[in-house]
Amino acid sequence: MSRIRALELRDAVLDEGSFISWDGPPPAVPMSETYRRELADATAATGLDESVITGEGRVFGRRVAVVACEFDFLAGSIGVAAAERIVAAVHRATAEGLPLLASPSSGGTRMQEGTVAFLQMIKIAAAVELHKRAHLPYLVYLRHPTTGGVFASWGSLGHVTVAEPGALIGFLGPRVYEQLYGKPFPAGVQTAENLQRHGVIDAVVPLKWLRPTLDRALKVVWDEPGAAPAQPVFGPLPEVGAWASVEASRRTDRPGVGYLLWHGSTERVLLSGTGQGDAATMLLALARFGGQPAVVLGQQRVAGRLIGPAALREARRGMALAASLQLPLVLVIDTAGPALSTEAEEGGLAGEIARCLAELVTLETPTVSVLLGQGSGGPALAMVPADRVVAALHGWLAPLPPEGASAIVYRDVNHAPELAAAQGIRSIDLLRDGFVDVVVPEEPDAADEPRAFTRRLSDTIAAELHRLRDAPAANRLSARLQRYRRIGLP
Repeated sequence: MSRIRALELRDAVLDEGSFISWDGPPPAVPMSETYRRELADATAATGLDESVITGEGRVFGRRVAVVACEFDFLAGSIGVAAAERIVAAVHRATAEGLPLLASPSSGGTRMQEGTVAFLQMIKIAAAVELHKRAHLPYLVYLRHPTTGGVFASWGSLGHVTVAEPGALIGFLGPRVYEQLYGKPFPAGVQTAENLQRHGVIDAVVPLKWLRPTLDRALKVVWDEPGAAPAQPVFGPLPEVGAWASVEASRRTDRPGVGYLLWHGSTERVLLSGTGQGDAATMLLALARFGGQPAVVLGQQRVAGRLIGPAALREARRGMALAASLQLPLVLVIDTAGPALSTEAEEGGLAGEIARCLAELVTLETPTVSVLLGQGSGGPALAMVPADRVVAALHGWLAPLPPEGASAIVYRDVNHAPELAAAQGIRSIDLLRDGFVDVVVPEEPDAADEPRAFTRRLSDTIAAELHRLRDAPAANRLSARLQRYRRIGLP
């Protein structure tokens, strides 16, 4: 396939005429005469003095720093001079408080410089990590091909990572693999599309769509929040039986987190590919609700699948993303419970629940949990302890599905409706007990009025995000810890 040149990428992404180069002359490094001729030939072929260009430009008026490889310059390889240029650009972006777009296209380490070049990945990774610790966005667009140490360092550290369609992306270059092992690398593995399916990258984006995709992402991770949304006002809640809520929450046509994102948010950027296996039960996205930006984590109902360790690792990525970008986190709970399998046990399901629970309750960014439907077991609990908790009328929370509780207490499942009522699992019970802050009405059931219900829920989320936005982090965290310490006490 044809390759996207570095200058082509620059011109496709940035506002016309806005690019300002940050590149100075490459520092001199020891080299053989043969290597010197190779560099001269690469310069003559590309018009560039190294395999990387850096600078700043604007994306719909926003200042953004850019680092991009040129594969036609010695296969985009990174030696001492190229690495120093990258690090200088990252440090400058950090110092000037700019989002950074990195676009590798590289075979990896420059072999002409050997181990010294190999070690350059350390300082690049360090510079990128410090940029992220300054809570500045680091966005990556992988171009064909990206392999080796570049992919295994600054190519894999993005807050958001997307790739060119059909791009060869992998750690071990296929030519090296074939020479070492005497057989070709399995076809179809090191492709952007396959890595998206396995959640390694977030999306596959053609160059013509990169600029609007970058714009949507920056609207969430960089632009200021919108004005204060209107606070929804709801009338008295109807008295609904616990078992009626359980049955309503299990309707297959009940709107889930995907429906909420599509019809209740703007500037949506879906992350982590499509997800396979139990990871498919966890959705991760960037979005705005009523102008309020957030990272969104949502449990998805997938036929035949329950929440397992991979889904909870995805949840922890969302928590880390919110913390790194200092964005609020919205968590949508809608699960029939944990995966009960050998694979889940061996994959450390209990440990993942524990880590999610501990990380969420101590997270320094504002958090809003939404009890959208079923809230069964440890995976629901792992996404519960937020600053504010919103529940749909038919949302519920329980240590087990009512049938499981009945099996423990009565050794049958026939008493499930009775236990659902006795255990106080309903949203209105949780509101009374001080755990839920707002119950969003269903009239009479979200599945019967999905658009209207989703508008009410989205408006409520927006109002809660705005409420939390200006609270000092230390006060917010202290209040959150006290809130959960008091639950159940007189």
